Amino acid sequence: MLNLILKVLLVALLLYIIANLFRGLFAVLRNDPERPPMSHYIGRRVLFSAVVLIIVVIALASGVFEPNPRPYP
Repeated sequence: MLNLILKVLLVALLLYIIANLFRGLFAVLRNDPERPPMSHYIGRRVLFSAVVLIIVVIALASGVFEPNPRPYP
């Protein structure tokens, strides 16, 4: 069950990262001084990418996720 929850959490975080990527793009295209700058969205993207990486490393270290030991037959 924990495996499924972590996978859903990782997919949700990755979708949030992609959404922030596009929000940063639209912030550059609009160039509205009233809205947050592109660096705000890109910073969030980098932060959540680091969070995803940390979650994957912790899941691998604790044995929740098992890497493929031999990727070829």
